[in-house]
Amino acid sequence: MMLTMKNESIELLKDDEVISRMRAENSTKYFEILYNRYHHKVLDKCYSLVRNRSLAEELAAEVFSKAFEKLPSFRQLSSFSSWLYSITYNHCIDYLREKKNLHYPKWTSENTIPEIIDETEEPIEDFNYENLLLILDLIHAEEKALLLMKYQDDLSLKQIGSALRISEDAVKMRLKRARTRVIYLYLQKYSNR
Repeated sequence: MMLTMKNESIELLKDDEVISRMRAENSTKYFEILYNRYHHKVLDKCYSLVRNRSLAEELAAEVFSKAFEKLPSFRQLSSFSSWLYSITYNHCIDYLREKKNLHYPKWTSENTIPEIIDETEEPIEDFNYENLLLILDLIHAEEKALLLMKYQDDLSLKQIGSALRISEDAVKMRLKRARTRVIYLYLQKYSNR
């Protein structure tokens, strides 16, 4: 049974319904709904990577512009939010690579860590979330993005690989390296061991 606009609020529509109506009616009012739903989250993700509020706002605006342009090619193989977050991470990482000359392979070779950490060790006893956030700011933006995509956004390895334009095997390797780096830096800075 199809409901009419009079019987429902368009703000209550699911993302895929909003996108379907946007395509059918060719109306930007539906994109505005998506923008209102996700702007704050996209802005927070941009800020988490660049740590500058005005730059994060600029990047978030660019992300939504890209999303609007690419929406006709969105095939809905994943959720709209996952697709949008992929654009967000990719855009911010591309910005950092270009503006800050942060090419990941070069950065990792210059910031090596000892391969002595076994991830099966017992957990860190005096773990502190605020300290973890400080450590995340010390690692490469791409490693931080990988960790956020995996553990905050719960994206699959395939989705992460697609977002960052790398293979699933590369995602696995880089996630392991990122976790190792975070544990190493955390223990180095905050552990009494």
